[in-house]
Amino acid sequence: MSVLPEHIRLAFADREGPAIFATVDPAGAPNAAYVGAMSLCGEDAVAIADNYFHKTRANLIAGSRASLLFLTKERKSYQLKGRVEYLTSGPIFEGMKSWNPPRHPGVATALLRVEEIYSGAQRLV
Repeated sequence: MSVLPEHIRLAFADREGPAIFATVDPAGAPNAAYVGAMSLCGEDAVAIADNYFHKTRANLIAGSRASLLFLTKERKSYQLKGRVEYLTSGPIFEGMKSWNPPRHPGVATALLRVEEIYSGAQRLV
């Protein structure tokens, strides 16, 4: 995907509560974790702070694709799916430190490159 549609950007800005970040391990076992520190990054990605990942981190390092599920304040759900880059240095990692709450460790940044977008069962992109 080259650009997140504007209505998805607005929905992301209007999200409420933590999101659910899901990955799978090399054997295919799923893992889901709540994430709260995240930010849109560029035109096609969401940066997610790795504050307390364990299984998620191992899955990402092993090459897992991922999905991020969030709700808006109006209770509409969106799911973003795609490839993930796990970053421990560089400008995106350093930028994460400006929006990640300082009380959290900010070990790395998981950069979800959005390839598919769903709202409920409907594929939007």
